[in-house]
Amino acid sequence: MKTAFVTGATAGIGEAAVRALVANGWRCVATGRRKERLDALVSELGADKVHPAVFDVRDEAAMDEALANLPADFADIDLLVNNAGLAQGLSPAQEADLADWQTMIDTNITAMVKLTRKLLPALIERKGAIIAIGSVAGNYVYPGGNVYAGSKAFANHFTLALRADLHGTGVRVTSIEPGMVETEFTVVRTGSQKASDDLYAGVNPMTGEDIASTILWVAELPPHLNINRIELMPVNQDFAGFAIARGEQ
Repeated sequence: MKTAFVTGATAGIGEAAVRALVANGWRCVATGRRKERLDALVSELGADKVHPAVFDVRDEAAMDEALANLPADFADIDLLVNNAGLAQGLSPAQEADLADWQTMIDTNITAMVKLTRKLLPALIERKGAIIAIGSVAGNYVYPGGNVYAGSKAFANHFTLALRADLHGTGVRVTSIEPGMVETEFTVVRTGSQKASDDLYAGVNPMTGEDIASTILWVAELPPHLNINRIELMPVNQDFAGFAIARGEQ
């Protein structure tokens, strides 16, 4: 039985990924800050299938402790799913809160880099895989995206750079870059449930389960195949066009 290490597993894409992987015969180390959510997953899916690792990915000491204390059945990691991430605020850069920017950098960039580096030796030894959840925001910027878009551009390209560095090791690396996915993440991003509902009204957005099924498909491909990157959008979302302001500036 193979083991996946899934960050941000208390809701949304991460939680859906744990469910999909376990349903298809994987064990999962499920990480997140909300102990009650992880405990609920264990109760539902079984302690032999899910190990809850409660920590904030921005806390490196807590991360190290969680890695050092993995039970024997969960200690050999075959797949790292770099899913944990957040967006705070949709303000123009000149109005943004620097604390929000720092939180996004610490979570979306620094924590991902540290965890990946810590697990690389084991992943190389086991010829495992890395799947990172990036975003189309890293490819197509938009007003108010600023640091979130920049952090996701980093995630997208860091993952592709890992693919280049790990050439010849047998480790597969994939960047999954979704567009509009309706999860709890959206409420945090917009600041309210109403704003979230307004953002997705009439769009028929993707779900966490949609992305989880993509993660599972990539994870279970034959070991001689590597998907470099996947960009997904709901049918009602498309590429942004150039924006033009009229009048003297």
